[in-house]
Amino acid sequence: MRRSLYFVILLSLFSSVYSLSAQDGKENKKPKSTNKIKPYEEVITDKAVSDDGLFTVHKMGSKYYFEIPNDLLEREILIVSRISGFVKNMAFGGAGMKSRPQQVIRWQRKDDKILLRSVSFNSVASEEDPVYQSVLNNNFEPIVMAFDIKAFSKDSSGLIFEANPLFTTDVEMIGALQPRQRKSFEIKSLDKSRSLISSIRSFPQNVEVRHVLTYKGNKLPDNRVTGTLSVEMNQSFILLPEEPMQARLYDSRVGYYSINQTDYSIDEQRAPERRYITRWRLEPKDPAAMARGELVEPTNPIVYYIDPATPKQWVPYLKQGVEDWQKAFEAAGFKNAIMAKDAPSKEENPDWSPEDVRYSVIRYITTDIQNAQGPHVHDPRSGEILESDILWYHNILKLLRNWFFIQTAAINPEARGVNFKKEIMGELVRFVAAHEVGHTLGLPHNMGSSVAFPVDSLRSPSFTAKHGTAPSIMDYARFNYVAQPEDGVKRYYPAIGTYDIWSIVYGYKPIPSASSSEAERKVLNGWVKERAGDPLYRYGAQRRNPVDPSSQTEDLSDDAVAASELGIANLKRIIPNLVEWSSEEAKPYDQLKELYGQVYSQLGRYMRHVGTNVGGVYEYRKTSDEQGIVFTPVPKAKQQAAVRFLDKYLFQTPHWLIESDVLQRIESNGLMERLRNLQVQSLNRLFEAPRLHRLSEAQALHGNGTYTLLNLFDDTRQSVWGELNSNASIDPYRRNLQRAYIDKMEELMKLEKAQDNQSDIKALARQQLELLYAMLKGAIKKQKEELSKYHLIDIKARIEKIRRP
Repeated sequence: MRRSLYFVILLSLFSSVYSLSAQDGKENKKPKSTNKIKPYEEVITDKAVSDDGLFTVHKMGSKYYFEIPNDLLEREILIVSRISGFVKNMAFGGAGMKSRPQQVIRWQRKDDKILLRSVSFNSVASEEDPVYQSVLNNNFEPIVMAFDIKAFSKDSSGLIFEANPLFTTDVEMIGALQPRQRKSFEIKSLDKSRSLISSIRSFPQNVEVRHVLTYKGNKLPDNRVTGTLSVEMNQSFILLPEEPMQARLYDSRVGYYSINQTDYSIDEQRAPERRYITRWRLEPKDPAAMARGELVEPTNPIVYYIDPATPKQWVPYLKQGVEDWQKAFEAAGFKNAIMAKDAPSKEENPDWSPEDVRYSVIRYITTDIQNAQGPHVHDPRSGEILESDILWYHNILKLLRNWFFIQTAAINPEARGVNFKKEIMGELVRFVAAHEVGHTLGLPHNMGSSVAFPVDSLRSPSFTAKHGTAPSIMDYARFNYVAQPEDGVKRYYPAIGTYDIWSIVYGYKPIPSASSSEAERKVLNGWVKERAGDPLYRYGAQRRNPVDPSSQTEDLSDDAVAASELGIANLKRIIPNLVEWSSEEAKPYDQLKELYGQVYSQLGRYMRHVGTNVGGVYEYRKTSDEQGIVFTPVPKAKQQAAVRFLDKYLFQTPHWLIESDVLQRIESNGLMERLRNLQVQSLNRLFEAPRLHRLSEAQALHGNGTYTLLNLFDDTRQSVWGELNSNASIDPYRRNLQRAYIDKMEELMKLEKAQDNQSDIKALARQQLELLYAMLKGAIKKQKEELSKYHLIDIKARIEKIRRP
């Protein structure tokens, strides 16, 4: 069987100047020197401070020299650019955030130069195939920077060059700022005189460079008076494995982060794309024992170290969040596959560093960002995860407090306050830690998971005690807002569930009978099809503006209307108690204001969850060897129920939100605008052009049995303008909503994109205004309340203005 080697798209064409390393068993010979290249001792003097590792780094005053071994030339090296010294308001994130996508480089010699070349693996071929040379010729590696060779190493086994220019000039590949940031901050230039290298450390498998880039600009994110933006960067040079791990095929029915390649060696009558998942290289110590069905330890387990800067009270919970995944790996055949450890002290291991690529670390970051992140570094040739640092921002505690309070305080006495007991917050920390660890294992969000648990199950104490709120901790199924006080539910959050265990099996269970990725395909497909149709195993991708109402962020259950009605019932229980539950002795009402705002945020989530049903399309992923269709419109009755929900709970003024006992403590004004924003956002979302096009297409495809464009326009008009039939007075909140309705119809009539302009949208918007105009004359005469009458007169005038040619 031939050995299939995958090479980068842009392998060097300078074959005559390849590595100086020994070939065919011959010893290295000292290369011929030129006048430019000096003796080693003249460049690296006895004053140099040297650090050995992947390659040797020499510090001479403020200058740094890289000594690259000849056998490292042409090797693929991953470079990861992170911001280590963060500037407030520069971007979302903090220290540890990537500033660039990870990239692959190679060092290459050309005469008396060392070239830094950028490498891509988007197009690949086997070296043994004739097409390999074409791939080579049609994808040429860009030269990022060239360096003069200053000297050869003492034993002629390597080359030495000054590295400073790479880190003190404006090199786009490893820079701190995106183009949009340069534009927003009005960056003029990089000031080389104030850009410098802070430190360089060399480890066995990586080299870490800290350097400061100083930019001049006009509208800087912080300290504008200085006209200066200084950002500290960390560049990681990571040696990729000489033998890439056997890649595992991606399947859209199972959620994984992935890499894409166009493989020209595959025998297909097209340029075939292959997609592989990202995962750690877990190999059994005892394959024979695993074949007998025994749990086996991996050769190299996944280990997370806890940042020594982490507050001590949270360390046990972070560790537990890591090790909660052990049961998932046991299902894949491994024991002790993942664990958490304390970082060693300086006395225990003076060389230990969180920057060493051999160590994955949960880093504790003190910023006001309310978040945590679980990125990972992977080999772009195979998808092998090499290292991961989870970024744990201190203020995630605030976010957890707010969510847990708003979503469970109505049924949970432990959530009624601004500071929770350590044990309560600890369990929330554990939950988020497990979620972030899931990302580092290769798992993305699974927003299609929570639909597996119906409303009745979420109200069951026994069911929730066993299963939590969703089959996947990778869903944003936060806390149980569905359960009511009388239900007696005591577990409020998700845990690692059925789907999570299955996804680890898919990604990590060895298939010893398969010697290639393609050979695994039949086995993997069989595993997936065994679980097809079971909602516990469903994967739903995260979308910014979801089309599928069964795959949404922050939602629970299979019925958004029923779940949201119960959620609102709990919000109504919280509002009258907000003053008491948020009070702190000798402190102002800041916490009350924040938590009152959280009520609006949660109510807005319910409106989005329900509103997505309108024009919604269910997506249940299948392959061509499975029965059934993939996309199905949401039934008409569900869409009608969604519009009725919006009418009942938002478009009809939600007076329960207007709690004077709260409002008179937190603001002199603001209620009108807050409520207007919520109503108008929900109204505008209903009439987004993509949603309207989906309704139109569904009717064209399925007939009038679907919920149509006309249904939506008529139902919404009747909801927003109900007072015209009853002659009731119109309160100020409804008047704001009605004005927004007129604005929206006018906006729809002015759409200019061809898809919009040539659809029924404009005609229906015009028709609604005509119907409304016809009703206004009689309604104005019958309206008794003075301000309501003036409002209707104004609306009539607005429509007349829109109608004019």
